[in-house]
Amino acid sequence: MIEPYFRYFPVAPEISTWGLGVVGAGYASVQPGQPYPPSQHPNDHSFTWEHGRVLESMQLLVISRGGGWFESRATGRIQIAADTAFILLPGVWHRYRPEPDSGWDESWCELRGATVDQLVRDGILDASHPVRSGAIASGLNEALESIHRRVRTQVHPGFDPQLSSLALRALALWSELERSSGEPAQALQAVTHAERYIAEHISEPIDLQELAQRAGIAYSHFRRLFRSSTGYSPWQYIIHMRLEMGRRMLAGSDAKLREVSESLGFSSAFHFSSAFKSAYGTSPTDWRKRIKARGLETDQPET
Repeated sequence: MIEPYFRYFPVAPEISTWGLGVVGAGYASVQPGQPYPPSQHPNDHSFTWEHGRVLESMQLLVISRGGGWFESRATGRIQIAADTAFILLPGVWHRYRPEPDSGWDESWCELRGATVDQLVRDGILDASHPVRSGAIASGLNEALESIHRRVRTQVHPGFDPQLSSLALRALALWSELERSSGEPAQALQAVTHAERYIAEHISEPIDLQELAQRAGIAYSHFRRLFRSSTGYSPWQYIIHMRLEMGRRMLAGSDAKLREVSESLGFSSAFHFSSAFKSAYGTSPTDWRKRIKARGLETDQPET
């Protein structure tokens, strides 16, 4: 059990170097009928339900017990239940509170840095979809507990890179929670199994229809879920994996293009070269020359 606490940190210059920093964290167990929000928070973080607030940083919160409400201009009012996570994004007006009859347990961290900004630009942190369920089973609640343990036992003052790594894990789990929301476990397992199968049989003919059939789901649904999970269609993923392996072979060996293409399952060196140039904007031969020339420059002895 975590004892209730909160702590805020200054915005350290090192955040710009590491790209992510924890600038606040806390845990509160709000009992039925207890006033909310808890008092003594800094003025720039305090708010009332009547007025709400806007933050300069983002916050990630997990509600592990009880229930209540979340509201923002982007979403309107949303009911919050136990095992729910929600995010507060910079510059977005919001308010939230537990139900007076139930209270709730809230765990949160506040983050700032270029990583947050990029995730907002890419839509991974989306003000229009700030609420996700399944926070406990996903490990997100445990990730926040790791942040709390680090914050409360931190010995050295100043910026802590280990907190940044813990925060990045929490954001990654949020992303996974968002992608898997509403998808049955069988479908998600099918994609995981397909990724492993492709990696183990990358140079062999791969029957994608059969992979979907073995998982017991329609290929159209399998293809859509695979793309949403990996960013590639199944066939694009196979080509991408083969080309990445081809780059490593070109850089680390003197194998001929025909040998590389055959080992990766391409029908010919021409097919491999065409796919390589389409993906990377240069031929395999020219790419290999540049890599080897760069290595020779690096290996030159000092004079």
